[in-house]
Amino acid sequence: MKVEIYDALMRRQASRRDILRGTASAAALLGLSGAMGGFAGSAFAADDLRAQLLQIPGVGKGSPTDADWQKVGDLCLGPTKANVKQGEFTGVELTFMGLNNQNLHNFLFRGFLKPWEAYTGAKINWIDLAQADYNARLQQSIATGTVDYDILEMGAPFEGDTAGRGLLDEMPDWAAKQIEADDLVNYLKPPVGTWDGKTYRVTIDGDCHTFAYRKDYFGEGSISGMAEPPKTWQDVNAASKALIGKTDPLTGQPAYGYLDPLKGWGGFGFYFIENRATAYAKYPGDPAWLFDPENMKPLVNNPAWVQAIQDVLDLIAAKAYPADQINADPNTTAFSQFLAGTGAMLMWWGDVGSSARTSDTSVVGDVVGFGINRGSNRVYNRKSGQWEDKYNEAPNMAYLGWGIYVTKRVSSDEKKRKAAWSAAAHLGGKDLSLWTSAYPSGFQPYRQSHFNYDEWEKAGYDRAYIEDYLGSNADSYNHPNAAIEPRIPGIFQYYSVAEDELAKGFAGQYKSAQETADAIAAAWEKITDQIGRDSQLKLYRASLGL
Repeated sequence: MKVEIYDALMRRQASRRDILRGTASAAALLGLSGAMGGFAGSAFAADDLRAQLLQIPGVGKGSPTDADWQKVGDLCLGPTKANVKQGEFTGVELTFMGLNNQNLHNFLFRGFLKPWEAYTGAKINWIDLAQADYNARLQQSIATGTVDYDILEMGAPFEGDTAGRGLLDEMPDWAAKQIEADDLVNYLKPPVGTWDGKTYRVTIDGDCHTFAYRKDYFGEGSISGMAEPPKTWQDVNAASKALIGKTDPLTGQPAYGYLDPLKGWGGFGFYFIENRATAYAKYPGDPAWLFDPENMKPLVNNPAWVQAIQDVLDLIAAKAYPADQINADPNTTAFSQFLAGTGAMLMWWGDVGSSARTSDTSVVGDVVGFGINRGSNRVYNRKSGQWEDKYNEAPNMAYLGWGIYVTKRVSSDEKKRKAAWSAAAHLGGKDLSLWTSAYPSGFQPYRQSHFNYDEWEKAGYDRAYIEDYLGSNADSYNHPNAAIEPRIPGIFQYYSVAEDELAKGFAGQYKSAQETADAIAAAWEKITDQIGRDSQLKLYRASLGL
């Protein structure tokens, strides 16, 4: 959905559900019937292969297994067979580095690629990393300028560190055609995945954070006392405090409100304080919310960010979190708490929506609802240095999605290079991606063709649920004030040190939210000076389109 369509619909004061149900008619009304792309349910007819894929194993039939992953990989071999002869890569060995987060990511890749290995003759060796260890392992390669793997699962924020230092191999044209990259949602198209005009990435994920909430906690007569789920972060904190001492209506256990992860996660945990901060700090029309684009000074200790940290400190002081939340990382909040029935509200990557209905560990599938990042009833204008009393919302495009990259290690061996790109293209294929967006995978919808509601409904999802879940993703991707992070060198160095300082603040080692934020800003200044302020500023401004 283009911004002008979104704005027109907003002027009509349409609800999100109405937007989703009426996209085709709304586009026609605006004279833009061709602009809706994959977001119109009728735009992509479900063919036999896609329908067959979505029945593996079927919604409500338990968590998928390795046998299911292999079946999906085998059914999606058609594009590979069009570009590779049987046995063409016999004798080739490739090393693949990626995540083992929640037994997803690399575990699924193994299954998807087993049929590919059997057909092509190649063999893949695996380097499996926990999410908390990923950043340090990749930074080691960046610091030394060497890689010991041929294929890499990585997010776009690292492109400045890797592509910018010549560590990656450029995507060949045949691979770009095989993955049908034009089908990506607009915000994931170039410059994402590119550096200096060259393409390096096979996108396999979208990675915006969306809001998940328990519908049984809100409504008339509910335990929260709120008729509707919170619209703002101010409401989120109020609801969390109101739930102290109450009983969860589903589990009979203590009720809790919002689940902030208070433990670091290798840099990735910083995205969760960002969720609160963007509503306060991402001023409409101003792309800068992390650094000042005039001098690269951190914005992380301005009043907006201090408010976000204070929100968390207030809930800690009120004892509004589950016991030992100080040791809860984002994996804990999503999979051990929210999906397992603890807590009323969560910000996480969108794949919580598919896991809620298709994972054996979820008990909340029938009572969970979705929306974009919560807003704020005031926003900080960094240029004027003043708060403005007006509603603001800014979805967090956290991490710009996972992708598959091929490293320079294969560049001098054409057979090995083709094998590596063939494996990457198989994992990023259009049809395979439909399955990963609909079932637990670690990934969320990221292609226009993923927004064909009829396909999801035939898989076993009910229509209202899909409109709600997919709508939260679509509305985030297309929001005119989305907070998009910069692809600059060292971004996870900034995030990792911020996590360290936040942990100290949450543990009471700093006297205030301001002191915590000042410590983060001081550490960020040191990183900028170490990398080079002038070069960082140039790349940062370019990433903002300035």
